[in-house]
Amino acid sequence: MTEARSLAVVTGASTGIGYELAKICATNGFDLVVAADEPTINQAAEEFRGLGAMTEAVETDLATLEGVDRLYDAVRRLGRPVDALLANAGVGLGKGFLDQDFAKVRRVIDTNVTGTVYLIHKIGRDMRARNAGRILITGSIAGYMPGSFQAVYNASKAFLDNFAFALRNEMKDTEVTVSVLMPGPTDTEFFRRAEMLDTEVGQAKKDDPAVVAKAGFDAMMSGEGDVVSGWKNKLQTTLANIMPPGILAEQHRKMAAPGSGKSS
Repeated sequence: MTEARSLAVVTGASTGIGYELAKICATNGFDLVVAADEPTINQAAEEFRGLGAMTEAVETDLATLEGVDRLYDAVRRLGRPVDALLANAGVGLGKGFLDQDFAKVRRVIDTNVTGTVYLIHKIGRDMRARNAGRILITGSIAGYMPGSFQAVYNASKAFLDNFAFALRNEMKDTEVTVSVLMPGPTDTEFFRRAEMLDTEVGQAKKDDPAVVAKAGFDAMMSGEGDVVSGWKNKLQTTLANIMPPGILAEQHRKMAAPGSGKSS
C-alpha cells in the first residue's frame, strides 16, 4: 500500500493552513513527511495516520539551515521520491519595526525566506533530476502591499510571491510545476503568535483554513501558477495593483496598528 501512494512533504503542518494541507494530502493518496518547530507536530502526525497516510513527523527549526537539513535527511532516509512539496512554514510579527526585537525580526526572515528557499532548492533539484514533481508555496496577499506595523512579514511574503512566479517560469520546460497560494487573513494561530490580537485585522472575521488549503491543493494538482483564496482577497489584490504604495501603507496601518482593534 505504501509504494502505491505518492509522497508529500508539508512544512508548518502542526496547525492552521499547513495542518489542513496535510489532511487533504492524506485523503488524496499521499503519504507524508510533516515538519514543524513544535512538539504538536507529533500529535498531528497521529491524526494523519488515522486518515490512511504513512506519516513521518520531524520536529525541527526551519528557520535554520541545520533544521532544514534535518528535514531533508529524514526524507532521504525513506528512499522515496518527493512528489509534492508544500512549503507552508511561516511566522509573522506585529508592531512597529523599530519597536520589534531584532531576534524576532530575523526569525521571520529566516523562516519565511531563507529556510523556505533552501528547502525548495534541495527538493526542487531532486524533482528536476527526475523531471517530475509539484511545489506549492504559501505566499500571501500581504505581499501586494506595504505592511505598516507588519513591515518585515509583508516584505517576506512579497519575496515569496515573486520568487514563486520566477521559479515557475524557470521550470516551464520541465514536468515540475510551481504554484503559489496567496491567502488573506485566516483563522489560525498566526495573529496570536504575531502579537496582533489587539489590532483590527486580528479581531476581524477570517477565512477558514480548510477552505484556503483546499484552494491551494487544487491549484497545485492542476498546475496553476497562483490562487488567491476568497473573493474579498481577490478584490484586494486587484486594487493593490492600481493604488499608490503610500495609500496602501496607510490602509494597512489602520488594520495592523497596535490598539486599532479596540474601537472596532
